[in-house]
Amino acid sequence: MTITPERPTTAPGMIWLDLTRQCQLECAHCYNNSGPTGGHGTMTRTDWMRTIDQAADTGVRHLQLIGGEPTLHPDALAIAAHALNSGMSAEVYSNLVHVTDTWWELLQRPGMSLATSYYSADPARHNAMTGRAASHRHTRRNLVKALALGIPTRASIITTHGDGVEETRAELEALGVTRIGIDHVRPYGRAAQGREPDCSGLCGACGDNRASVSPDGTVSPCVFTTWMSTGSVHAEGLADILTGPDMAQARSEILAGKKDNDEDDDGHVTIECAPDNECRPGPLSWCPPRK
Repeated sequence: MTITPERPTTAPGMIWLDLTRQCQLECAHCYNNSGPTGGHGTMTRTDWMRTIDQAADTGVRHLQLIGGEPTLHPDALAIAAHALNSGMSAEVYSNLVHVTDTWWELLQRPGMSLATSYYSADPARHNAMTGRAASHRHTRRNLVKALALGIPTRASIITTHGDGVEETRAELEALGVTRIGIDHVRPYGRAAQGREPDCSGLCGACGDNRASVSPDGTVSPCVFTTWMSTGSVHAEGLADILTGPDMAQARSEILAGKKDNDEDDDGHVTIECAPDNECRPGPLSWCPPRK
């Protein structure tokens, strides 16, 4: 199948700011190999602020701070506040292992929201996924606090075999979580177990009304497609990258890969992330990246 790239004419509605590879946890399925020894990349505070300004100028409405654990980035508070002050909403995708008082204060501002991954109602199973013995206790406690403070919060149940999903959903609902997503582990980063990345594990909506900026300034169609560089904010303006030929080519490759893997007998392709929902890692949306 041949797809001719169509150059986008408008900016995405949302962008991930993939701030860091540092994380307190070392999840076996982490999509970008984050962990305690991870770094913050080459993007400075000034670089992130400029990227937000350029995103606002192109009409981006939503940002998500992700990583790694985004709250560990030394400038994450200022970055999130700058997004709000620029007229955008911002979601923090956190493991909720540790949340400072300053973060709680910021998360209560209008336009802020919170998301987390929740692996199991069984503490032992959850902790086995994250690689940290007390992670379930900490995440659960801070999830309860976020809900009590009235912070818009969603949780994503990430599963490898589907075991215990209903029990986990029931626990989250009992805690008061109303926005619950369920997804399987995607074959990227640590979860790829050494395999080269390809488009087979993507939802098919990457680059469609969304894009991601990595800690080194690389722009890609989404957080799962960092191997598909479409430019760097160190070298180009964000608007030029988002509407440029490399993004269009990446989008075409993703669509072709999705078609090759998911085309049914009638030639139809199923796109798991519907364009009208925004991709679940995005603010107020439903596509959870694997943290």
